[in-house]
Amino acid sequence: MAIEFTVSKMIPASPQAIYDAWLSSEGHASITGGQPAEASPKVGAAYTAWDGYIAGTNLKLEPGKRIVQLWRSTDFDDSDPDSQIEVLLEAVPGGTKVTLHHTNVPDGQPDYQEGWHSHYFEPMKAYFSRIKK
Repeated sequence: MAIEFTVSKMIPASPQAIYDAWLSSEGHASITGGQPAEASPKVGAAYTAWDGYIAGTNLKLEPGKRIVQLWRSTDFDDSDPDSQIEVLLEAVPGGTKVTLHHTNVPDGQPDYQEGWHSHYFEPMKAYFSRIKK
């Protein structure tokens, strides 16, 4: 049975700044603490993150508001279907509430819910806090 969950965090940056960073190779590497990434702001484009540990395709893009991507890690079995992430960006006082809904995660996978916090939200918060000064 597939797993799904939602995580969120306030990040000290505008929705557009987060959107632009997520969908650029250099920006994505910066918001994950320097992990190599290949990204594109085009629907249908493939991407990789965390030096190829994560790969997928952009499905729907709403600039500054929403990113929907197919997502899989190298931990997935070849027979596992792709999972999907939806990243919602909502302006709030002091920055952006980033809400990530991850669906269709195959059973037996690592704790991606905690991974989103430790490998994305925390380095993203640190990155945008540094460049804001």
